[in-house]
Amino acid sequence: MQPSKNKNTDKAEPFYRLSVPKQKTSSEIINEARNVLRTLRTRRPFTPTEDQRKLFGSGSTRAPQNRPPSVFSLHASSFDLAESRPVSGVRLSPLDHKPVLVTFAKDEDSSISLPKPPADAAEVRKVSSARARLFRRNSQGNFLSAKMVSSDQNEEKLDSEEPAMMSNLCRSNDNCLAEQRSYTPFNDENRQLICNERISRLEREDFLKGTAGKFLFQLRGESDQIKKAGRSSSWPRSTGWKRRVTGLEDETRMNESEEEEIFWHIKILPILHELEKVEDNIENLCLACTKLYQALNEGNMLGKRFKRRSVLLKTLYKLVDIDSDPLCLKLAKIILAMKVDGKNLLSVCKLAFKICRNEKNDYIIQNDRLLDCLLEVLRTEDLQKSNEALLYCMGAIKFMSGNAVLLNEMVNKGAVETLLQLMKQINTIKENDTYFSNLGHLLVQLTATLRNLADLPPARRQLICSGAVSELCVALEQRMNAKDVCTYIVRIFSKLSSYNDFCAALADCSRCYILFLALLNKHQKQQDLVIRIIFILGNLTAKNNQAREQFFKEKGSVNTLISLFQTYRELDLNAQKRYHERGGEGKKRPKHPSEAEDVLIKLIRVLANLSIHPSVGAALAAAHRVVELLVTVLEYKSVDDSEELVISAATAINNLSYYKVKSSAVQDKKLHIAEILLKLLMSNNMDGVVEAVRVFGNLSQYHEICDFIIQKKIYKFMIALLDAKNQDVCFSACGVLLNLTVDKNKRALLMEEGGIGKLVDCLRDFGPADWQLAGLICKTLWNYSENLTSAASYFGEDTDTLLVLLTSLLDEELALDYSLDRDLRDYNKLYWEREFKPVAEKLLDRIQSHHSFLPTVTITPF
Repeated sequence: MQPSKNKNTDKAEPFYRLSVPKQKTSSEIINEARNVLRTLRTRRPFTPTEDQRKLFGSGSTRAPQNRPPSVFSLHASSFDLAESRPVSGVRLSPLDHKPVLVTFAKDEDSSISLPKPPADAAEVRKVSSARARLFRRNSQGNFLSAKMVSSDQNEEKLDSEEPAMMSNLCRSNDNCLAEQRSYTPFNDENRQLICNERISRLEREDFLKGTAGKFLFQLRGESDQIKKAGRSSSWPRSTGWKRRVTGLEDETRMNESEEEEIFWHIKILPILHELEKVEDNIENLCLACTKLYQALNEGNMLGKRFKRRSVLLKTLYKLVDIDSDPLCLKLAKIILAMKVDGKNLLSVCKLAFKICRNEKNDYIIQNDRLLDCLLEVLRTEDLQKSNEALLYCMGAIKFMSGNAVLLNEMVNKGAVETLLQLMKQINTIKENDTYFSNLGHLLVQLTATLRNLADLPPARRQLICSGAVSELCVALEQRMNAKDVCTYIVRIFSKLSSYNDFCAALADCSRCYILFLALLNKHQKQQDLVIRIIFILGNLTAKNNQAREQFFKEKGSVNTLISLFQTYRELDLNAQKRYHERGGEGKKRPKHPSEAEDVLIKLIRVLANLSIHPSVGAALAAAHRVVELLVTVLEYKSVDDSEELVISAATAINNLSYYKVKSSAVQDKKLHIAEILLKLLMSNNMDGVVEAVRVFGNLSQYHEICDFIIQKKIYKFMIALLDAKNQDVCFSACGVLLNLTVDKNKRALLMEEGGIGKLVDCLRDFGPADWQLAGLICKTLWNYSENLTSAASYFGEDTDTLLVLLTSLLDEELALDYSLDRDLRDYNKLYWEREFKPVAEKLLDRIQSHHSFLPTVTITPF
C-alpha cells in the first residue's frame, strides 16, 4: 500500500488528536474511530418469575370481570354426555322421492306389512334399556351384568334377547331404529340381509362361550377357544363369519366392525370393569387408565369413529370427580385422544390447565404424553368455534414451558411452528370482529410461551426461519391497546435481539421502528414496557449503521427520545429527593440502579449508538436539548452512586464531541462540560476516569480547553496515566498530550513528570501490538520536536532508545508477526502502513539528522 498522500515535512502542520481527515470516506472514519466513537453495552431488563401460575399474571391490565378465570371447579357434570356420540363420517342427502315399502313373497295375501312395536310396554322398556344394562353398575359395583354374557344361557334366551343386545353393542347410543329392527317379524333370511353387522347365531354363541364371556386379555393367537375353532389368527376371519351386506357396505367394513366388536369385549371392557371399582386406590386406577390408552391405541380406537366411544367417555367422565391430579392427567390424555369437541373439549382443556397449574405435577407430566395431545388441539381445532378451549389449552402449555425439561420437549415436538401458525390465524381476525377481544386472551398465553421458548437456541433458529418477526409485528400493531400482549411481544424481542442473527432479521423489518415509537408514545410511563423497547433499539443500533439511519429518519424519533429522557429524569430526580428527605445521606445506596435510572441508562445508550453514524451523529451534536439532558446527568449524579448512568452519559458526550459541526451544542458548552468532567476525572473509578480522558481528548482540540487543562494541571494527570500499562488508557491520555503539543508554548510541558520517557516506554510496550497507539505516540513526539536543533536536548537519555525502537518497528519483517492467520496479518499490516509507518519514518529521519552519534546496538525481533 502506498504511503499517505499527506507527506509531512519539518514545516508541516502539527498533528491533532482527532482532526477529521477530509479525504476519507465516512466508512473509514467509523472504522478508524476505535475508542473515539463507541457503542454502549448494558444488561437486558430483568423479568421476575411469577410467584404463582395463573392464566394472567399479576401485572395484567385486563379487568377480572372481562377475562376468563384461572381458578374454577370441575366435575363430571361439567362434561356433556350428548356430545360423546360417534360420528358416522357420512352425510346422507335428503330423499327426493317417496320410499317404496317392501312386500314379501310369503305374505302374498297380505297387503303392505308395516313394522310393529311390541305390544307389551314392559317389553319396550326392556329393549330400550338393553344397552344401558350393559354398562350399568349393579349393587355389587359390577360394570356389566354377568347374566348378559353368561355361557350357560339357553337357546331360547339367546333367541329372544340377543338381537336387542347385539344391536346395541354395535352402536354408541340408544337408537330407536335399531330397536325396531330387532323386533320386526321378518324371517331369518331377510334378517341376514338387513342386519349386516350380525354374526351367525351358532358361531357367535361359540365366541361368547370361549372369549367374551370370560373377558380374556390375551393378544392374538393366545385364545384357546379361538384356536379350537380352527382359526389361524386371534380374530375370527374365516368365511363362516362373513355375511351378505347391503349395497351401501362392503365386506371389508363388515370385517373391521367384527374385529372392533371382539376387541372391545376382550381388551377394553375388562379394563372398564377395573375403572368401575371406585373403591380401588388411585394407583390401580392410574394403571388401568394406562392400559386403557394402550389398548385403545392398539385397537385403533382413538378418535371420533369408535362406535363404543360414548360408553367409554361416560365412564371416564365419572372418574373426574375423584380428586387426584395423577388420575386426572391420565383421564385428560385419553379424553383428548378421543377427539372430543364442544363443551367436552373445553372441560378437558380446563382439566389439563388445572393439572399443569400445580408446579408439583411437572414431574408426572414429563413422564406422560399430555403435551402431544395439547399441541394436537392447537393444530386441529377451529379458532373461532373453540377459542375458550384453546385458551385453557394454551394456558396449560404456557405452564409447561416454565419447566426446562418440558420446554426442550416442546421444541423437539414442533411447538414453535404450531404456535406461529396459530398466531397467523389470530392475526387474520380484525378489530371489528366479535372474536377479536376473546382471542386477545389467547394471544397473551401464546406470546408468554414464545417468550419462554426464546431462551433456547434451537427455538431461536426456528423463529428466525419461520418468519416470526413479521407475525409478531402484525400482532403488535393490532394489539397496541393491549398492554399485556405488547409487553410479552416486546419481551420476546428483548431476548432475541441480543443475538446478532435475530437482530439482523428484526432490523430488516422496517415497520418495527414505527411500531416501537408508537408504543413509546402511547405507554410512556409504563416502565416495564418502555425499558425493553429502548433496550431493543439499543441492540438494533449497536452494530447496524443502516438501522441507525432508518430509526433516526422516522418521524418524531428524536423528539420521542427527548420526551422519554425528560420524563424519567424527573422521576429519578423526585426519587433522589425523597431519598435525601428520608435521611438517606448516610445510608448505602442500593447496588442496582433504580427503575428510572435503568431507563435513562438504556436511553443514553441509544443516543450513543446513533451518534456513530456520521450524519446522525452530526445532527445529534447540534441538538441542544439532547446535549443539555446529557450534561444534567453529569451535574446531579455522582459516579459513586450511579456508576453506569454517569459513564454512559460521558460516553455519549464523547461521541457527540467528535463532530466539529456548525452550531454544535457540545462546542457551545465545552467549558462547562470540562468543569463537570473534572469531578469524574479525579474520582477513584478508573472506568469513569478513562471516559473523562476521552472527552478531554476531543475537547482539547479547542484552545480554551487546552488553557483549562494547563490551568487545572490536568496535563500532569495525563502524563501519569501513561504508566497505567493499559492500551486504552494510554491511547486516550496520549491523545490529550498530542493536542497540547499543537501549541508551541505548551510543548515543554512534556519534559515535566518524565513525559518523554513514558511515551517511549509506551511505544516499546504496545507498539508492535497496536499500530494506532504507536502512530499516536510518534505524532506527539513529532509535534513536540518541531523546532528540533539537537536530539539530545529534546529527548535526553531516551534518544538512543527511541532511535532503536523506530528502526526496529519500521522493519517489516521484524515488526509484523507472520505467525498470525492471513486475515489478521493483513489487517495488522494495513494499520502499520497507514497509521504508523509514514509518521515514524519522518520522525526517525528528523532525529537522525540532528543526532551526532548513533551507537551500534543489536536489534531483536518483537
